Amino acid sequence: MEKHDVIVLGAGLAGLSAARDLAAAGVDVIVVEARARAGGRVEQAKTPDGRLVQLGGEIIGSFHTAYKELVGELGLTLVPTFVASNGETSWSLADGSFLGDDLPWMSSGDRRVYDAIEKQFSALAATVNPDDPWSHPDAERLDALSIAEWVRGEGGSPSVLRALELSAKALADSSIERSSLLAYLRKESAAGADGFYNYDAWENERVLEGSATVALRMADDLGERIRYSSPVEQVRIDRRKSTVRLATGEILGATAIVSALPVGPLRDVRVEGVSDARMASLHAQRNALTVKVAAVYPDSFWENDGRNGTSYMEQTLLGGTWAQSDGVLSGLLPPSSLAEYFATPLDRRQAELTDELITVVGKQADEYSQFYLRNWATDRWTQGYATGWRPGDVMAVGPLHGSHEPPFYVCGSDQWVCGYMEGAVRTGRAAAAAVLQGSEGKQSR
Repeated sequence: MEKHDVIVLGAGLAGLSAARDLAAAGVDVIVVEARARAGGRVEQAKTPDGRLVQLGGEIIGSFHTAYKELVGELGLTLVPTFVASNGETSWSLADGSFLGDDLPWMSSGDRRVYDAIEKQFSALAATVNPDDPWSHPDAERLDALSIAEWVRGEGGSPSVLRALELSAKALADSSIERSSLLAYLRKESAAGADGFYNYDAWENERVLEGSATVALRMADDLGERIRYSSPVEQVRIDRRKSTVRLATGEILGATAIVSALPVGPLRDVRVEGVSDARMASLHAQRNALTVKVAAVYPDSFWENDGRNGTSYMEQTLLGGTWAQSDGVLSGLLPPSSLAEYFATPLDRRQAELTDELITVVGKQADEYSQFYLRNWATDRWTQGYATGWRPGDVMAVGPLHGSHEPPFYVCGSDQWVCGYMEGAVRTGRAAAAAVLQGSEGKQSR
């Protein structure tokens, strides 16, 4: 049996962040990764003219401090995202197309209602501790409510519900009819409780050299400590010596195990020696499913028409788009579109999505040089993209979320407030610190 101090399961941002800190502390650490590459849900391709195209996680926000600190340590550069772009937002709705950044299709009366409900939402979000939403005196009721139910109860009009549904689709989130209010409050509390999802807070920075480069640089530093093409089949936790059995039949031993596997693939691993309560908490989590689209053009032609590349789309496969970088347009398909998307013949999918892009950025959308489709929803080693929370899920996962049972430690974007690159880095580094301290305490979420 090959033995190490620590085995990290998964070479995504979380696992790499944990392993990097452990290796820097002189720990004998090995990372086992199912894929033949590092990065997990961050991945990039290079175009013939040398541009990097992000096929997975791409953008961070101003309050994503752990990720930003890591980027600085790796010598990479943060630059503004599409939020600093010129032009206005496109809206492709059932009743027409609109151009404007501030809900241009909404009546002034509905806008007053929207603003009043957003103010109430902010006040309620400020009462939720993002590190411990379960302590809220009304946690069960807030979690049982969908966002849509709460908005209706506050007097929200159909137009207000429509605006929030469009936002959820653009983010590849589940419908507001099937999303926990408490989860949304927790998420926005972490961002400062300044209203509904605010791009200026959540999506205003990106890594100039490519978000996947963050993972690749850590992987390069770890070198032979990463074992690729090594899926995990079984984990046995024991305070004297824990073991990991790989799909190859090989067994590795260690003093501690750090799981950085997404919650979906983790369900496919047989885990022994961890309490039923902790495993139930992990298995109660869900991932929102999505497909990511990226189209590459000679330049950002949409700016010539006063558009910034950002769009919200209603009766389409795509939920929305944004400008990834010069001449590169990103888009996401929300969970509600996936049945129709996968039912579409393979040779028609790209054409149908291109037609949808034409409606929001113009007829030149069919003049791409490269077109990428990344099916994260069906990826065996992720089984999803960001974290999804249906009504009741926050309470079902419970306060064990983000906790450890030494010598079994857990990290990953799923273990944060919601699934983002910040959560992966934050919890990965916190897991490494907990291993080094022998701590049984909570991670910093």
